[in-house]
Amino acid sequence: MLDWLIKNGTVVDGSGRAPFCADIGIKAGLIVSVGTINEHAKETMDATGLWVTPGFIDLHTHYDGQATWDECFTPSIYHGVTTLVMGNCGVGFAPKRPGHEDDLIKLMEGVEDIPGAALHEGIVWNWESFPQYLDALAATPRSLDYLVQVPHDPLRMYVMKERALAHEVATAQDIKDMQALLREALEAGAAGFSTGRSDNHRTSEGKDTPAANASHAELTGLAQAFQGLSHGVIQMVSDYKLMKGPAEFDAEFDLVEAVAHTSGRPLSLTWLQRDPGGEQYLKIQDRVEKAAANGLPLFMQTAARGIGVLNGLDASFHPFMGFPSYKEVAHLPLAERALALRDPARKARILSEKSEPLAGDGSAIPPLVDILLARIDMISGRMFPLEATLNYEPSVMDSFLVRAKQKGITPLEALYDHFSAGQGEDLVYFPIFNYNEGNLDNVRKMLGHPRALSGLSDAGAHVGTVCDASFTTFMLTHWVQGRSKEAMPLETAVEMLTSRNAKYLGLTDRGFIAPGLRADLNAIDPHGLSVGLPQLMRDLPAHGKRFVQRASGFAATWVAGQQVQRHGEITSARPGQLVRMK
Repeated sequence: MLDWLIKNGTVVDGSGRAPFCADIGIKAGLIVSVGTINEHAKETMDATGLWVTPGFIDLHTHYDGQATWDECFTPSIYHGVTTLVMGNCGVGFAPKRPGHEDDLIKLMEGVEDIPGAALHEGIVWNWESFPQYLDALAATPRSLDYLVQVPHDPLRMYVMKERALAHEVATAQDIKDMQALLREALEAGAAGFSTGRSDNHRTSEGKDTPAANASHAELTGLAQAFQGLSHGVIQMVSDYKLMKGPAEFDAEFDLVEAVAHTSGRPLSLTWLQRDPGGEQYLKIQDRVEKAAANGLPLFMQTAARGIGVLNGLDASFHPFMGFPSYKEVAHLPLAERALALRDPARKARILSEKSEPLAGDGSAIPPLVDILLARIDMISGRMFPLEATLNYEPSVMDSFLVRAKQKGITPLEALYDHFSAGQGEDLVYFPIFNYNEGNLDNVRKMLGHPRALSGLSDAGAHVGTVCDASFTTFMLTHWVQGRSKEAMPLETAVEMLTSRNAKYLGLTDRGFIAPGLRADLNAIDPHGLSVGLPQLMRDLPAHGKRFVQRASGFAATWVAGQQVQRHGEITSARPGQLVRMK
């Protein structure tokens, strides 16, 4: 007898081939049959009219801290994700020296906008080495499967101690010691290694991350830890010396290629259209194509939409946070603050002021924020009210720039009126990256590249400004269903969300719907599928706040043959586990 029988579904099997109607039989956590099935089952689901897909694989999350208190990986579980990867961008919580936990919290709080108080209260530090961290995580049953990469910053801090925080150059012995620890972690099942080299990544004290300027010798030395192993990937994020010119760009990309060549393992890069530097993504594409033609396994992690921030008076960021007269009322409860901002005298005073610099004052705010605030009139052309329709590809005609012109006021005043209205809960969507032309045409081209990987959701991170764990749902609602121009075939979108990412990671037991593979599946109602509005909730430890975005239309999600989510409600099943790579 089967455990589950899913009848009459429209199967989108992850291979990229056209959907077909079939039944799926599940037993002991595996798919045992696909086709016309008459065998009895303990549970049967009529999937007529539903898409049945493999579970989605999210390559780029930051649940490293949240995983120690959240068994369910919310909000990813609401969006069809059944396997996720954390330990990205070079930041994480292992290895760690006893007594130095606060340094890692400052790092994660700054780089990933996760409240330090939540991390202090939520994490139980029952590990030192990376293998011990894996064991500590594996001790808790979970809803979803997960993989963990070794982050560069904690590795460097563990070996070099204060010299890492001082950004000293690693010695030959430092590199040898880091290499040994990385090898130990990989042999214990770590999925790979990540490093971050972005000026936008700062600790909560406003300092560069410890590994931000790691040398060629250090990175290639670490890459040697992969030699002789048959598993492991490398994830890198870099600004490619954005403002310094083509020579610096090429030197940085030469380093990327050297790491890939030395390791012999697949390497994925963060790929997006930046502002400033809008055409740089084409240079990255060109170098990746040339490297791939020469046999290097380079890939580009690509977002499903614009990458930006949610602005709000109670969010982590809004345009008035640096204005002196705003700071006078910033401590007030939200509704009282909005009321205070509607005082005509205060409004006039704030609008006559200039924003004080926010970066470099001992905070984690990157220089990009001050650059953007100085250009508020210009960037208001891609700042949009976040309304119930939740349009992630809005027209400039909906922007605060155009609304201000229509009202005969400045864009800053239009923004001010929006934020101060009502109870102060109104939000603004501001796509910083991938939206230079005011649409997602370039994103569609990027998603269509054969070396593109669906990623960059940052699920679990930037919790006060971003909620892009919904990328997986958005791939279906926008690119498959919602956009008539250059729509993506359903089978292509599902292939990107499933088997392509599985192949990159070296996972051979999932990503497809076929007999013998894990029963990680989604049943999706295409007519009810939607992305919900982001909600600012205080559900983190220490009453920390974060944006949570749910989805509608996921009738069921199975992990290893057990339903973990049903119509948006998480079940009590906890079949998920740490995936140790070998």
